[in-house]
Amino acid sequence: MKCDILILSGLWNSGPEHWQTHWQKKYPAWTKAAHRDWNNPERDEWVAELDAAIAQCQGRPILVAHSLGCMLVAQWAQAGSKLKVAGAFLVAPSDTEAPSYPIGSNGFAPIPMAPLPFPSMVITSSDDPYVTLARAHAFADAWGSRLVEIGKAGHVNADSGYGPWPEGEAMLDEFCQDLTP
Repeated sequence: MKCDILILSGLWNSGPEHWQTHWQKKYPAWTKAAHRDWNNPERDEWVAELDAAIAQCQGRPILVAHSLGCMLVAQWAQAGSKLKVAGAFLVAPSDTEAPSYPIGSNGFAPIPMAPLPFPSMVITSSDDPYVTLARAHAFADAWGSRLVEIGKAGHVNADSGYGPWPEGEAMLDEFCQDLTP
């Protein structure tokens, strides 16, 4: 892949069989934003940690986010950082305003519903336990994101059978190609 990637995991830092972990092993030059506390995220702390991770990148990275990582991208964009990214690939955004969200919003609500200042794509499932299809559509519309529905795929994580996820990698590659002249 011909783009700089910064991986943003969600709550609990994904796991060894998660597609983000597989992709990072396949592409060792890709980096991952680190958080002090993966289990009890606080919005302001995570936004600052993301800003620091972007500052360490060469050029403008593409953010590859999953779950709470998608909400982190929206919160970071709203915070008005001077840093720039090339785009965001947002998979299975979690609705931190929904009662079903497992830990409460931890400051990730309200969810920013303004256009993102960079190209973005939202990939969603029709049976994700952490976001309804209608809410995923609302996020994509508000953020100005291209929306891709992938059918019944749960939360698009290892528990849903998404380990290496070559189809997702192909979507990311297409997204990257669309961003580079």
